[in-house]
Amino acid sequence: MTATTPDGTVRERPFSWRFTTPLYLASILNPINSSLIATALVPIAHGIGVSIGQTATLVTALYLASAVAQPTAGKAAEVFGPRRVLVLGAVAVAAGGVVGGVAHDLLTLLISRVLIGLGTSCAYPTAMLLIRKRARAAGMQQPPGLVLGGLQIAGVATASLGLPIGGLLVSGFGWRAVFLVNLPVALLTLVAALGWVEADGPLRRRGLREIAARLDVPGIAGFAAAMLALLVFLFELPTAHWWILALSIALWIADILWELRAASPFLDVRLLAARPALANTYVLFGLVMLCQYVVLYGVTQWIEAVRGYGESESGLLLLPMTLVSGVVIAVVSRRNMVRGPVIAAAVIALAGSAGVLLLNSGVWIGLVAVLTFLFGASTGFAVAGYQTALYTHAPPDQLGTASGLLRTFGYVGSIASSAITGMVFHRQVSDQGIHLIALIMIGVSLVLTVLTLAARTLRTRPAVAQS
Repeated sequence: MTATTPDGTVRERPFSWRFTTPLYLASILNPINSSLIATALVPIAHGIGVSIGQTATLVTALYLASAVAQPTAGKAAEVFGPRRVLVLGAVAVAAGGVVGGVAHDLLTLLISRVLIGLGTSCAYPTAMLLIRKRARAAGMQQPPGLVLGGLQIAGVATASLGLPIGGLLVSGFGWRAVFLVNLPVALLTLVAALGWVEADGPLRRRGLREIAARLDVPGIAGFAAAMLALLVFLFELPTAHWWILALSIALWIADILWELRAASPFLDVRLLAARPALANTYVLFGLVMLCQYVVLYGVTQWIEAVRGYGESESGLLLLPMTLVSGVVIAVVSRRNMVRGPVIAAAVIALAGSAGVLLLNSGVWIGLVAVLTFLFGASTGFAVAGYQTALYTHAPPDQLGTASGLLRTFGYVGSIASSAITGMVFHRQVSDQGIHLIALIMIGVSLVLTVLTLAARTLRTRPAVAQS
């Protein structure tokens, strides 16, 4: 394994396979679990004797837990050390897998999904902190693009793999397998992290009040309450509970006012105002993820309901999205580019959205693969470009929280896409519905393109943020 000299610099290869393996393994679990459950909802309903509508809460539980836990885990990693939080996350995932595997009722399954959401959310923010620490120790002046690209390939680019994997697990071993599969991967991640990731420094003795202040517990609670209210409003669509939205807005205002006064803010509002490139990164990434997940949710439902394909076949039709995004990420990340890739992501998303208008019950099914190819390329360009922007513009001591917030915005886009498909397909999945979804996607892609072109902070490759 690569050694560290007394002055803190790293000899030879700073990013060996031993260092990256536990980070990549941990990063796979959250996006795959997001889609893995989709193929198991009907068997779960039959297995525990509840309606299919009730099992949809298992999808909601992981999204809600992850959206709040990602930046929270990042903040905890900044205070207590990234390796400690990574290890704790692996333990939570293993526990969630076991609980889900032996569950006999919906409540126990919900607890399992929350544990999995909390545990898997520790991966990305801790990995970003560990990579930043290793790069600085090695004296690197530019982001380690190849390593960051691998992290994204292991994360966002694997989301669509959950559908075919879930189909195979359910058909071969039953619905409990989609929970139990987390156990061996989590244990492997735990062993690799303990053996190959450098230990954090000794914990300083702090009182509970100081720990709460460093973590900004009131800020985390305010963020969690405001975000949960917003996500519940989106999940309840097409039934619009406006009072929930009003509550969310009031909670956001209260949280922002608190954070402006906090000594160690969880959501650093002043930082976002001072670094518009960071704020732009969050918003634009959320819009890209909205487009990607509309394809995953909307087109998948159309393939199954209108074209009559099963879950496994529809999952295979979406594989080009994963393969192409992985190739694009690998090529783009090593060059540490920002503006070119994010413009390409917006323009390709617009072209793909227009292509969805061509779908109908008699169209060549290969067109679906072509469209997922386009959206895979768009996703690859986006996650590579925006991750480089995040790594570059976020302060090193706040990179954990900043990385978690990036994923949170991705979840908001994902949940918004679920709300869109739920409203459009509320009564029936049809050709007319998929065309309406295409028009909505075109509108979102146009907004994304205009905002991307207008984002002056993304016009050139920014300088690496210094501590």
